[in-house]
Amino acid sequence: MDWQFSIITEYAPFFLKGLLLTLLISIIGVLCGTVLGLAVGLGRMSSKLWIRLPFVWYINFFRGTPLLVQLLIIHFGVMPLFMSPPSGIASAAVGLSLNAAAYIAEIFRAGIQSIDKGQTEAGRSLGMTHVQTMRYIIIPQAFKRMIPPLGNEFIVLLKDSSLASLLAAPELLYWGKAAVAQYYRVWEPYLTVALIYLVLTLSLTHLLNYLEKRLDTNDKSKTVKKTLRDAGGVKGNFN
Repeated sequence: MDWQFSIITEYAPFFLKGLLLTLLISIIGVLCGTVLGLAVGLGRMSSKLWIRLPFVWYINFFRGTPLLVQLLIIHFGVMPLFMSPPSGIASAAVGLSLNAAAYIAEIFRAGIQSIDKGQTEAGRSLGMTHVQTMRYIIIPQAFKRMIPPLGNEFIVLLKDSSLASLLAAPELLYWGKAAVAQYYRVWEPYLTVALIYLVLTLSLTHLLNYLEKRLDTNDKSKTVKKTLRDAGGVKGNFN
């Protein structure tokens, strides 16, 4: 196969611009999706049906329909109500945020429900409100358990950002398609784009694994210190 590095060299500045936009869209989707996902997850757990039902259907819609269809609806149906002409970048950021929120909501719900109910009862017995109990006791403990599934969702979101190219958002894949259209060469542009995505996902995976190990190490260190303090107290009692 005749590999032409000149194509990659020529499009390197465009690939860099596309990479930065890909990261920007992904970060917006992660941040907004996490905040919205927490709100949706808490609403999904409400004991009142009239509060819970809209959040349930929100999750069902965004998890039960293809992301590409959602992006097209948002870009051609929703965004024209707010801007004319609609921006592919804005549509992609909104669509990824809304989609990620549905999955992150279920992650939050599962993480919160995995905490023993005695923790909630202990917080309420100390005079805390339900919001305070969730903020200071339940969510901090649940968050550590949610890091692996949240990390997987962030990686999926990073790869799904490539769909923004169909909305004419000049992200990474957009410039790969532009190079293919100009030179009628498939291997060089698409393999370069694939390699960049691979480096991004592997780097994010390594970072998440490091964070998970650090949190696990801190928890074990705290457990050992508590055990030593308890042992010292018991020894003192016997003396």
